[in-house]
Amino acid sequence: MDPKPKLRTAVTFNPLDRSAELFVSERNLPHWFQPGAAIFVTFRTIDSMPKEVILQWQRELEAWLTQSGLPIALAASVVHGRFPDHDQMMRQLDPTQSIEFKRLSDRVFNRSLDECHGRCPFRDPKLAAEVAQTILHFDGQRYDLDRFVIMPNHAHAIVQFRTGFDLSVVGQSWMRFSARNINRLREESGAIWQPEPFDHIIRSDRQFAYLQGYISENPKKAKLRENEFLYWQRD
Repeated sequence: MDPKPKLRTAVTFNPLDRSAELFVSERNLPHWFQPGAAIFVTFRTIDSMPKEVILQWQRELEAWLTQSGLPIALAASVVHGRFPDHDQMMRQLDPTQSIEFKRLSDRVFNRSLDECHGRCPFRDPKLAAEVAQTILHFDGQRYDLDRFVIMPNHAHAIVQFRTGFDLSVVGQSWMRFSARNINRLREESGAIWQPEPFDHIIRSDRQFAYLQGYISENPKKAKLRENEFLYWQRD
């Protein structure tokens, strides 16, 4: 499934500029933002990670921490929301361990999403199209999109915000408006999306290329049929 294309001007997507100002905010997750830097965004349906799946994620992190002789409570801090001593615990990991721990956490998280828990509403092409059209609505105005994929219970995108706009667009525009339209089509009410999206500021050209490939290959790795996802990329 492909949204209707439109003519787009050329855009240069930039990785993090380590010499420029970086804005950091925090709710349950840390959010790094820099104007003009590309960001990898994931947002998921509210029922995409049932309790037993979250607990399995925690157990896998705990096993790695135990084997490495590191504080086991760090697993719960990552899975259930950052504990007050989260940063103190993270400082007990050396740089290599920190990278390995984050990679493991991301791998288990994304694997769990691809297992398609919950109602998986975006197997329905009409509902997936609503999400896609919402994401595309302000492309070229408030932000520029490189690509995105709508999976049965989550979405990934690479986006770069223009001056005056930031990550709040994801929650206030993409998630809010798509939820309203999805509820209208299903003649239902209630929450569709998990409130807080995951975002990762892209740190290098190499990582940018890796994440492009991740988005492109995600449906195949999740063993989805062609009509069970919606993929779009910039011309």
